Amino acid sequence: MRKLGIIGGMSWVSTGSYYDRICRLVQKRAAPMVSPPLLIESLNFAELYAIREDEGWSRVASVLIDSAKRLEGAGAQGLIIGANSMHKVYDEVAESVAIPILHIADHVGMALKAAGHSNAALIGTRNVMTESFYRRRLVAHGIDLLPPKTENVELLDRIIYDELMVGKVTRDAERTLKTIITGKAQDGAEAIVLACTELDLVVDVDANVLPVFEGTRIHCQAAVDWMFGDAAA
Repeated sequence: MRKLGIIGGMSWVSTGSYYDRICRLVQKRAAPMVSPPLLIESLNFAELYAIREDEGWSRVASVLIDSAKRLEGAGAQGLIIGANSMHKVYDEVAESVAIPILHIADHVGMALKAAGHSNAALIGTRNVMTESFYRRRLVAHGIDLLPPKTENVELLDRIIYDELMVGKVTRDAERTLKTIITGKAQDGAEAIVLACTELDLVVDVDANVLPVFEGTRIHCQAAVDWMFGDAAA
């Protein structure tokens, strides 16, 4: 089994979810006592949380590049970045190491295409929903994306950063996400892309008005397939 490095710490909730999911997938596929060969570096998200300006992202890239190099030096044969929003600096990080990095949006795009969907609505943090770094990857797989609504962007940022990233789950947040997803169905979306690891805390992925493609679940499955040698990065 290939050794995987995980750049984590973009909330302990997210890092814990990646570890748990990958371990369970490996156990299910191999044997009950098998543990995956993982190297995890949990970064201090407080150092990255407040970044909003473009120039600040060079600092983010530097932090993630250093992490990627440390994991590569420790023996990782491939990497994943355990956060949707941090894929904004994916290209810089990927260029800094000689090992592959599995891009979450590419695997989400392939999953949507394989399921026969041609359009979807993207739900996540502000930069994931409004900037091009994530959206263009889905478009490259033939997926049309509904434009984000400003009011939803504000609501989601508050729920994600103020509540979910510190492990707080409320009924209000669950109702808000249900309303947003119902609205996307009315707007003509065929599917929902859940592009924030923590959102599964308030979204029933398997029982909704639209099929929900949870990025973390797809990313973890792709990572396990890669670890077993079934898929290229």
